[in-house]
Amino acid sequence: MCLIVLVFAESCQASIKVDPATLPTFLTSSQMFKVTEKDTVILPCEVSNPGPYVLAWKKGIAVLSAGNVKVSPDPRISLVDGYSLEIKEVTPQDGGDYVCQIGTLEPREITHTVEILVPPRINYVSSNGRVEVKKGSSVRLECRANGNPPPKITWSRKNNVLPSGDQTLVTPVLTLDKVDRHQAGVYKCTASNGVGQDVTQDINLHVLYPPEISVEKPLVHSGEGQEAQLVCIVHGENQPEVLWYRDTMQLDTTERRIMESRGSRHTLLIRKVHRSDFGNYTCVADNQLGKTRKSVQLTGKPNPAKFNSATRGNWRDSYNISWAVESYSPIEEYKLLFRELPDNPGSDDGHPQPLHHQSQRKFNPGRENRTHGAVYYNVGNGYGRQIIDRRADWRNVILPATTAASSGFQSMSYVIRGLVPGQSYEAKVQARNKFGWSPVSEAFTFQTTDTELTFPERPQTPRHVFEENDLNGFGIRIYRSSASLLSTEAVIVCVAFRFFGFFN
Repeated sequence: MCLIVLVFAESCQASIKVDPATLPTFLTSSQMFKVTEKDTVILPCEVSNPGPYVLAWKKGIAVLSAGNVKVSPDPRISLVDGYSLEIKEVTPQDGGDYVCQIGTLEPREITHTVEILVPPRINYVSSNGRVEVKKGSSVRLECRANGNPPPKITWSRKNNVLPSGDQTLVTPVLTLDKVDRHQAGVYKCTASNGVGQDVTQDINLHVLYPPEISVEKPLVHSGEGQEAQLVCIVHGENQPEVLWYRDTMQLDTTERRIMESRGSRHTLLIRKVHRSDFGNYTCVADNQLGKTRKSVQLTGKPNPAKFNSATRGNWRDSYNISWAVESYSPIEEYKLLFRELPDNPGSDDGHPQPLHHQSQRKFNPGRENRTHGAVYYNVGNGYGRQIIDRRADWRNVILPATTAASSGFQSMSYVIRGLVPGQSYEAKVQARNKFGWSPVSEAFTFQTTDTELTFPERPQTPRHVFEENDLNGFGIRIYRSSASLLSTEAVIVCVAFRFFGFFN
């Protein structure tokens, strides 16, 4: 009998006559094994009728075992469950083909392929995770990782979308063109390959740029004895220094004047505002890359008025329009502008021209081609005057304030008469206090009804509208317009009306 060792098996079997029916056969077929790094793998090799033949495990040219003898010095390798090969704590170097061989005259073998799955590891990011670039430049953010299978690189952004608008992008290199401060922030590189946990590394992108300023309110309304806050929002990298100026004089902190900074928000707080405090203020921001300034106007004038009447009136030929305005000083008078909206406005924007201090406008009754007319009304304790601007089809009513509110929201209403049933109109309003006129309000659209509705009381012609005979009694000369835009209840006049004090 021959002692069969793998190296001499072939020569030994040459002198033995073997019955093919007695040769061993494999009960295990070749397989593919995918094993995660540091796990254990068992490669089966089950044989029927092994007889005197030696089984051996090989990897490449290296013999791992022969019979029951482990040849490999690697302590992680052992034979288990008969002749299965166990490998513990596998590493990437353990991947490859493993052959289980029977030492017959013509060797029989099966081959197991082992693939080691390696979780992703990021081995490179741009500039070690901190990238600085000037505004307007382009920048490449690169992220590389290894693992098996090769990892996929996905980009995202902390608390924001990517500059492209996408939530994520799959690419090893993220390119950003013409960056500004809005592209600055934390970018996340995530490597994933389905093995183990995904890994992420941050890249902080810093965009260096001169200061950029926006003002919270370019026009700040306040009043004497009130408090005013002027706010500039300042961004810059590196962090800018912010100073406040009144005209050309740099301001310092005083008992009434306080300067605060919270993040990008810089506030000039003025307590107990004096009349002399009204005017122009400037915040100036400066860093190594440049200097920027923005102005804020502190005014005692009223805020723009806001209309609060219904958009559709209750009557066919009149409409009760109302509004409210916030002012820290009493309102002295209002200027109401309204016009009929044409079906096709055309290319003319039709905006009324600001008629500041309209009540002081002089009219020449001797001119033939007149463009204005006026009607006087007694409104409350004072008088109102309606002016028709035929150039833009706007009607302007000057109304004295009827309330004596010292500050806060002040309200006013006015009944417009002589309107067309079912017609749309546009209105704007200005308010004046002792500091001047407010900005013109936003346009308000209203419509008269085309069917008379039944209400307990319909507005009547007010007693304070003067008829022609009343005016003649005062010795007033009347000039009629050939194309009157007012109702027959109103009389169009251009006079020097000293009795009511509207003209000098």
